[in-house]
Amino acid sequence: MIIRIRRHRALGQPLVFVSIALVILATASFFLRSQQYKSIQLSEATDFTKPPPLGGSTTTQVHVIHSDTEVDSHQEVPTQEEFEEESRKLLDDPEEGAIYGNTLETLIDKNKRTAQQNKFLTRSGSKVPYSIDEPYIFNPYPPYNSRTWKSSHSAYTPCLGPTGKEVEDVHVFKGHPSRFPEPGFGSYDLLGIDKNLCFERRTRLGPYGVAPVEDKDGLPFDWETADWGELQLQCLHKNKGRFATEYPVNTFFDGDSGFHVATERKHKADRPADSIMENMKRWWTLKKQYGSLTNMTGRTDKSATELRSAVLLRSYTGKKYTENDKQVIRSMVTELSLRTGGQYQVFLFVHVKENRDIWSDDEAYEDILDTAVPVEFRGMTVLWDEASMKLVYPKLSKEAIQVHNAQFLSVQVFMQKFREFDFVWNWELDSRLTGHHYDFLTKLVDFSRKQPRKGLWERNERFYIPSYHGDYDTVFRKSVEQAAGQDSIWGAPNLPVVNPIGPKPPLPAPELDRYEWGVGEEADLITLSPMFNPIDSNWVLRDQVWGYQSDAFPGKDLPRRATIITQVRLSRKLVDAMHAGNLRGNHVGSEMVAPTTALVHGLKAVYAPMPVFFDRPWNGTQLARWFNGGPRGQSGGLGSAMGWGREGRFQGATWYFRAVPPPRLYNNWMGYEDTGVGGTEWERSHGRPCLPAMFLHPLKDVRPTPKGYSSESRLPY
Repeated sequence: MIIRIRRHRALGQPLVFVSIALVILATASFFLRSQQYKSIQLSEATDFTKPPPLGGSTTTQVHVIHSDTEVDSHQEVPTQEEFEEESRKLLDDPEEGAIYGNTLETLIDKNKRTAQQNKFLTRSGSKVPYSIDEPYIFNPYPPYNSRTWKSSHSAYTPCLGPTGKEVEDVHVFKGHPSRFPEPGFGSYDLLGIDKNLCFERRTRLGPYGVAPVEDKDGLPFDWETADWGELQLQCLHKNKGRFATEYPVNTFFDGDSGFHVATERKHKADRPADSIMENMKRWWTLKKQYGSLTNMTGRTDKSATELRSAVLLRSYTGKKYTENDKQVIRSMVTELSLRTGGQYQVFLFVHVKENRDIWSDDEAYEDILDTAVPVEFRGMTVLWDEASMKLVYPKLSKEAIQVHNAQFLSVQVFMQKFREFDFVWNWELDSRLTGHHYDFLTKLVDFSRKQPRKGLWERNERFYIPSYHGDYDTVFRKSVEQAAGQDSIWGAPNLPVVNPIGPKPPLPAPELDRYEWGVGEEADLITLSPMFNPIDSNWVLRDQVWGYQSDAFPGKDLPRRATIITQVRLSRKLVDAMHAGNLRGNHVGSEMVAPTTALVHGLKAVYAPMPVFFDRPWNGTQLARWFNGGPRGQSGGLGSAMGWGREGRFQGATWYFRAVPPPRLYNNWMGYEDTGVGGTEWERSHGRPCLPAMFLHPLKDVRPTPKGYSSESRLPY
């Protein structure tokens, strides 16, 4: 339900009558609004009107107004027309478009970084013809095999790349472009990322195909001879002493975890017919080598305690892979898997859209693999289809199981079979990271691990705007808690339809905690955008709830959260809970499923506020108004920027599914002309484009552009 707060005016009446009428109307309006807020709160959390058990929350919403944290309930929700008017005015600001056209010629603050960040940089001793500055070797990895490392880890063995040589690190330039603005959302300093490093295409992606690459014999390297799947397995075998070889089963579902779903599908005589899951090993094309690893028992070393992560690059049959797609995939495998000795394993996760039997027909499987995937990535490819998801989750409706609504079902099935991974990244192939993959992901994980649970859900549901909120761990944290008042989420909510698997709070109320609970705990969910409350947000998918009901609890009352985009990291525990819920017939839409499951189970979820930039110079107050416009400064609820008709506010951002800057920034960075910037002639006059580390989305088809090409509209958004 959308509540519109209107102004009331009495016209054409005597002054006294007008004054009395205004007082009466204002009083009535305040009373009605307070009842509306209470009505919303009760409808969203019916069971929360009773005192919860120890560790439960009185409510998962923050709509109810308390006298000690009251906000102006008379204030109208700003209109989209007002936003567009402010946006139009910023077109004339001298700083409009400051994120574009920044080059190596404009670098400043070249030596401003912490002592720890300085350790990651080593002089390369080389020169490049397009810069007066020397690039530096960037090595953000742990001090493998040092005395400190060996005190808690098994030995690290370096791995070979596709050319037959040991993997080498990329190069960077010190400094950042003088005109480049501060991020509107998020913070480099907060995450510990060096903001005074600039990444340029040749030094960043040169080893992966932007520049000519030679093999170990000095001959031009043919990328089609590479087998990235085999390289990852060989690397993992060299470092197997560092990782566990016994893995837990899914204990969060009674029975067999859904592995033996009966199906009428015909199988070849030599294949078992009791379950399509028996064919899941064929998801890994190097199944023999892979099996020799996963069948090992026990640990090879008492210090084999390092955690492993899978990275699933979401793709589909029919996709045409550009050279840039290939370069980025190569960089991810190299930086995340080969350079870490197997700490990560990268998969190309391909959705088979054709109606073909890939589970019992070997020829169909191989034919799709050969026609849909570049040869160098076939050894790291996993195929899946929607038909198999219907068989695994028979209690989900036809609508609920469609991939648009159920993106994580295939991830869940993957994680049920490949139990060696403690975490999994669901990764959009149309996103790009200009910075270093290992460095950036490590910083997101470190930040999330350090977060205390006190006030965490309230921090999660707000875009962090440093220029408006102040220091994250002090001013922002305290202001958010004051806004939440007595409604802060503390542990799992008391729901009759969920048996929480998360830990119970160590204290009965958050105010008794000294920001200790949760510190050092790995996050079960890491998102790159806030986890907002979709209820009353007018977000188009807000009511996608299936199941989660009993005689006393309608599914529409389920407290929930959502995050956009679905590029997130999930723990094995969270994925197991999602899997178990879906087997029971419980489900919510793709953008809601991970944060909602974490919420109702009391698991640790963290929005890691990565830097997001805007193409117009919004100040902090404006950003807070337009993007945290919900009750008490939330990004969700009434006035949410994610609501229907309001999502255009993200058009000028560097991270959202309809954002304009990402393709223009990335095209220019790759040397392609876009909207009058970039390209060979432009670079001769202005220099080579460089960018700080940042995620960009969406980037659908990165390839050379024709002269005069423009990827953006200059209309106000």
